[in-house]
Amino acid sequence: MTRIAFLTASCMLRDHPDARKDYWEYELEIAALQPACAARGLSLEPVIWDAPDFDPSGFDAIMIGTCWDYMEKPDAFMAMLERCDRESRLLNPLDIVRWNSRKTYLKELAARGAPMIPTVWADKADASSIAQAFDTLGADDIVVKPVLGAGAWRQARIRRGEALPAADALPPAECMIQPFLPAVSEEGEYAFLFFNREFSHCARKMPAKGDYRVQSEYGGHEEIHVPGADELALARSVLDCIDGDLLYARVDMLRGLDGHLALIEIELIEPYLYPEQGPQIGAVFADALEALLG
Repeated sequence: MTRIAFLTASCMLRDHPDARKDYWEYELEIAALQPACAARGLSLEPVIWDAPDFDPSGFDAIMIGTCWDYMEKPDAFMAMLERCDRESRLLNPLDIVRWNSRKTYLKELAARGAPMIPTVWADKADASSIAQAFDTLGADDIVVKPVLGAGAWRQARIRRGEALPAADALPPAECMIQPFLPAVSEEGEYAFLFFNREFSHCARKMPAKGDYRVQSEYGGHEEIHVPGADELALARSVLDCIDGDLLYARVDMLRGLDGHLALIEIELIEPYLYPEQGPQIGAVFADALEALLG
């Protein structure tokens, strides 16, 4: 049996005292992937990424799974991934993870032709940077996101003239600032899932009423979306901007003010794979994993 570690976080375990509200997403994901992998002789084994007794050398490969606390301890996380890369095979590869861990990768994708939301980059999310972003973007409603972050962590929506959120609700360091796009509430976001660059399924992510964050932790929900040929081609064109082996890739897109889909981000580190919206995900994933491991 080929052993693959599926890295997760202690906060994703239902009995953990600090369990996240969306812990059940880990359970759904591993339940969808494990049986199909086992049928191909691949043992997908959950491991807490920062457990003291985790030994990467005991596995044939390491998959970065639901490590949804990594942004709170990024140095420890990267050190662990570097060890995994030395002692086993890391999926996705370390160089891709490093590149994708900072949202400044969006600048490179824009230069390669990916459709992008207008963005202002700032060293910190302070009153001056935010005020300047309103003017630069020509917007009265903006969203401020950390350059290193995930899952709407320390992300804020701010309207011109409003008091700023408390400092601990804003990005702690470098940030990106974008106009708020009404489509997120009206139409939702689209998540295109690819395994070994093969399209698997697409989920439409909708926020709770009165919110704009689509994560289930904030009351968001998902439904199956069957993309049109033009939508799928656009998502593929974003993926084609990136070289290298990719066990998984999630291309998140949202309709911009011009009426066209634009890239929010491409998740290559620890994306939720939306198994409920992809009934065939187990087989597609296992095929991809088997092909990459040769």
